Amino acid sequence: MVLGCGDVGLRFSRMYAGRLRIVGIVRRDEARDAVRAAGALPLRADLDARRGLRRLAGLAPRVLHSAPPPTEGRDDPRTRHALVAMHRAQAWVYLSTTGVYGDCAGARFDETRAVAPRNDRAVRRVAAERALRRRAARGAVRATVLRVPGIYAAERLPLERLQRGTPALVDADDVHTNHIHADDLARIAFVALMRGHSQRTVHAVDDSSMRMGEYFDAVARAYGLPPPPRLPRDALRAAVSPMLWSFMSESRRLDNRRLRRELRVRLRWPTVDAFLQAHGGSTAS
Repeated sequence: MVLGCGDVGLRFSRMYAGRLRIVGIVRRDEARDAVRAAGALPLRADLDARRGLRRLAGLAPRVLHSAPPPTEGRDDPRTRHALVAMHRAQAWVYLSTTGVYGDCAGARFDETRAVAPRNDRAVRRVAAERALRRRAARGAVRATVLRVPGIYAAERLPLERLQRGTPALVDADDVHTNHIHADDLARIAFVALMRGHSQRTVHAVDDSSMRMGEYFDAVARAYGLPPPPRLPRDALRAAVSPMLWSFMSESRRLDNRRLRRELRVRLRWPTVDAFLQAHGGSTAS
C-alpha cells in the first residue's frame, strides 16, 4: 500500500507494479487516473477521517508512507490514524525529512545524531517518526524511517527559479545541502520495505557534496541559464519568503554509509553532477 501518491509514490508504483499488487491511497477522486496509469489500484481514503479508514485493515502486508503531515500544528494525527487502521501490516517505510536535524552548521554526521527541528514542519515529521517507532517497539511492525533531503529529477529541477533570478547566498555564507534522485528514492523505499531493519533510520541521500549555490550554478550551466545572483545572509533573508528562507538557512552534510552497507543500495545517480552530465538541457524551456 502506498499512502501519499505524489511524485515518489507514483514512481514507486510504476517501477514495481509488475512485481507487486499495489494499492494507492488517494484523497481526491481526480487523482485516481494517475494511480491507475502507474499500474496501481486506486482507493479513496482521507487520513484525517479516522473512522473512514477501517476498511484499509488487512489490505496490504507492507506500507510505504509518503503522505505529508497536516500543514498546521506540531503533531501528525494522519500517521497515528493510519497506524491504527492498518494494524495488520507487517512492514512500514516512512519518508521523513532531513529537516528534523535543523541547522547543523555544515557538520557531517550519521543517523545517530539527535534531532533538533527548528520549525513546525520538521516538528510534525518528528512526531510521525516517533509514532511509528512506538508501534515498532511493541513488536507490532517492522518499521524503517528514511530521512530524505532535496529530491530532484528532470521534472524537479529549479529551472523556474533560475529563470526568475531568485538569489542565492554568497559563498562565504552558503549552506551545505543534500540530494537524492526521485527514482533512486523509490528504489530505496522498495529495498527498505523488503529488508529494512526495524526501528532503523537511514539517510536516503546520494554521494553529492555541494553547497546550495553550487547546486544552482550546476543546474544553470547544464541548461544554459544564467547563474543566480548572490546576496549576503541578511540581504537574502529580506529578499525571499520566510518559507524559502527556512530551507536556505540550514546547513548539514549527511553520511550515507548505512544506506550502502545495510540496505546495499546501488544508486542509479550517485551524484547530481552525474545526472546533469547525462540529461542537462533535455527539458530546458
